[in-house]
Amino acid sequence: MVALAGGLRSQGHDVVVGTVLEPGAIDPLRGPLDAAGVRAERLEVPPRRYRMERRLVRELLESCRPMLFHSHGYRPDVVDRGVARRLRIPTLSTVHGFTGGGPRNRLYERLQVRSLRRFDRVVAVSRPLMQFLETRGVRRERLRCIPNGWSDGTFLSRNEARRVLGLGETGFVIGWIGRLSAEKGPDVFLRALAAMGAPDVLACILGDGPDAERTRALAAELGLEARVRWCGVVPDAARVAPAFDVIALTSRTEGTPMVLLEGIAAGVPVVATRVGGVPDVVSEEEVTLVPSEDSEAVASALSALLADPFTAQARALAARVRLARERDTASWVRQYEAVYRELVPT
Repeated sequence: MVALAGGLRSQGHDVVVGTVLEPGAIDPLRGPLDAAGVRAERLEVPPRRYRMERRLVRELLESCRPMLFHSHGYRPDVVDRGVARRLRIPTLSTVHGFTGGGPRNRLYERLQVRSLRRFDRVVAVSRPLMQFLETRGVRRERLRCIPNGWSDGTFLSRNEARRVLGLGETGFVIGWIGRLSAEKGPDVFLRALAAMGAPDVLACILGDGPDAERTRALAAELGLEARVRWCGVVPDAARVAPAFDVIALTSRTEGTPMVLLEGIAAGVPVVATRVGGVPDVVSEEEVTLVPSEDSEAVASALSALLADPFTAQARALAARVRLARERDTASWVRQYEAVYRELVPT
């Protein structure tokens, strides 16, 4: 969303981003949005104060009079879409994927899908996700598929990135970046690390989430305490990607993961599960693809990269060339502009 807002701003569009946060919460988007020259409005809403949220969203929309309303995520899709509709503002949502999980999450997702049926346009970030939405009643003529793009951000050098993360300058380090929750498969990664053996290999986990305690407990159970560095949430995590010799994505479900694109852009070899939109973005020639839920396959792929760094780097270079050719920000923004023009003809 930050990359899209910045890309639209660079093309001369006026963009306003409203972020709904609890009072006192840190806004991780404010710094990047300010750097991109995008106006950011903080909407502070206590938990479950949905009427208050809708009022604040209405005040924001009335003050800036946007030509369209573009939301990301189940909460604005469900809570705030109706505000824009009542103001006769065309509505668009980008759907990044569904996490599944417990009954509460599944309820939220059912509510989101019901709301998506009423949007003027819905963008899915992968073909499987678009097909899923169509089977759930979102009309085909309103659906568009736009895989995530990437922006050529600023990456730290390998040594600088390792200093930021508190790592030594030498040694093989596997990076895992994501939300510590079931759909991202941190447990799959830890079991793969244990299956590798290779006691000198260090894993660096960036992120937090509802399964943080469970994930740490599994690492202890597997005897991995000395081999895992827990870095928590790292602002602008993409910039430290060069710290890693390989990045592992062990998700059970995905749209088009930004970590994949950012790792490729940083020139880091990647091992990823063959889920969601991943196979649409890369092939076996660029990234090592493995089945989901298969720790042994992940371990084997990581061991192969450790044993043959020259082939790993050749794949990483091929991936970066393809990314620059097919997923650059300019063409990605143009695809969104085309959808916007369907809703707001010029």
